[in-house]
Amino acid sequence: MKMISGISVLFCSLFFSFCSNSEDAVVQNSPMTTAPETTVPPNETPADTLNPVNPSVTYKYLALGDSYTIGQNVCETCRFPAQLKSKLQSGISGAAIDLKIIAVTGWTTTNLKSAIASQNPSNDQDLVTLLIGVNNQYQNKPFSLYEQEFPELVTKSIALAKGDANNVIVVSIPDYAYTPYGNGNAAISMQIEQYNNFAKNYCIENHIAFVNITDITREGLDQPSLVASDGLHPSESAYARFVERLFPVAKQMLMP
Repeated sequence: MKMISGISVLFCSLFFSFCSNSEDAVVQNSPMTTAPETTVPPNETPADTLNPVNPSVTYKYLALGDSYTIGQNVCETCRFPAQLKSKLQSGISGAAIDLKIIAVTGWTTTNLKSAIASQNPSNDQDLVTLLIGVNNQYQNKPFSLYEQEFPELVTKSIALAKGDANNVIVVSIPDYAYTPYGNGNAAISMQIEQYNNFAKNYCIENHIAFVNITDITREGLDQPSLVASDGLHPSESAYARFVERLFPVAKQMLMP
């Protein structure tokens, strides 16, 4: 009886030892664009599921635009593409983001088209953001030019994003009327609204993600901290608020 009892104890000990060891942890000009809007389907993928075989992956992110993308008058890590990169790397387990920016202060849609053709970025981008148009308005370009070139830029963005429209985010144009420079000029706001409405409707019709950040910039006169020291462009904190809206959309694109 004592020998049987000893064998039983030894068997139980080995069984529980096996069970405890079998658990796995899953793991870039010029002085320069309504409620938040996002046009992407809900994401049902668990947030911590990246790649069960190789949990380390590098995503390519291309940011296209003008002063609002290059972050005029803020530091390199303060502009919204850099903040979005950082947040994605923190929010997606094992992710690294390779960021490229094609943007210069003062660029119109025409300038951006030319720059893309000249720089010829690779067409294997996992994420592309497009924020353009304020300099068309500021430089008094005919609105018809935007109506022609904005869709061309979206089409090019899709081509650069592996040909997948689901990898592209269009960002609305900030409203610089709500800055010390704009001084509450209602005509500016009306024109910016015209540009944004065109872009939003185009995106809706073509099933492209559109993220509205314009309302954030319209708090600029009441909240000076949202305006950079030049009295015109968004500040680091304004860009941080942009990223709060962009992040969930971008994360869903990278983790469908």
